Amino acid sequence: MRIIIIGGAGTIGKAVSAALSDRHELVVAGRRSGSVHVDIQSRDSVRDMYRKVGTFDAVVCTGGEAYFGPFDTMSEQDLALGIESKLLGQIRLVLLGQSLISEGGSFTLISGYVFDDPLPEATSFAVANGGVEGFVRAAALSLRRDLRINAVSPGLAEDSYNQFAPFNPGRIPVPMHTIGSAFVRSVEGSRTGEIIRAW
Repeated sequence: MRIIIIGGAGTIGKAVSAALSDRHELVVAGRRSGSVHVDIQSRDSVRDMYRKVGTFDAVVCTGGEAYFGPFDTMSEQDLALGIESKLLGQIRLVLLGQSLISEGGSFTLISGYVFDDPLPEATSFAVANGGVEGFVRAAALSLRRDLRINAVSPGLAEDSYNQFAPFNPGRIPVPMHTIGSAFVRSVEGSRTGEIIRAW
């Protein structure tokens, strides 16, 4: 398969790339890295990415921003970052890519554990993650041409543990190969409309 990985140079993106690279052709895309540049908050940028890539069989998104900080100082603009980037950015990949992807292709989006187990500092992430999971479940009912869509919800990634451990007392980090394998299950499997939890 020819797979576009958005955010492929990031912490989780690297694990996903490592899990898929020996069996598939990967096109790594990102805002500042990768063979193709894309800003998922821009409709024109996403369209340009698809035009440059040409044919593809799967899209995997491991990117998307959201605000991380104290709730009592969070503004509407802070909250909107997660909505505009992690939520609408990923939805945009599907809406603009559904007519271009190969028949039987798949979209794999990313949510995250803070939807199920929220942190006070991560309200924006929780809102975006919940929206992503709702979109995946609903879109699976409407996609045509045997297209599939799933989301992977990673736990606290091992390679990010030192950065986020103070906000996650008692949480056990998830090995990177476990997270990578969850994305493989979505891309290479037959499931659709599911949230694959890598905890």
